[in-house]
Amino acid sequence: MMNTDYAVTNNKKAFKFEVALPNAEVAFIEYRWLKGNMVLMRTLVPTSARGQGLGSFLAKYVLDYARDQNLKVVVYCAFIAKYIENHAEYNDLVVK
Repeated sequence: MMNTDYAVTNNKKAFKFEVALPNAEVAFIEYRWLKGNMVLMRTLVPTSARGQGLGSFLAKYVLDYARDQNLKVVVYCAFIAKYIENHAEYNDLVVK
């Protein structure tokens, strides 16, 4: 069951979308910028929070953010690549 109560912070200095967990750990998607595109580097969900849909929640959040900001994404992260494969509505965001 995916928790939709996560608060996501765009830590622009660290280039990460972050979710602070109750146990002081942080889940995140790391990104960079390349030619005006958001490059999605990696997703990290601490072991204690895996299997609860947090990675998928973060992937959806970041992809929706990209769409809202009229950004295209370059995907280096295997997790996000798989997420997009399963959610074709985001295919138009991906720089081929």
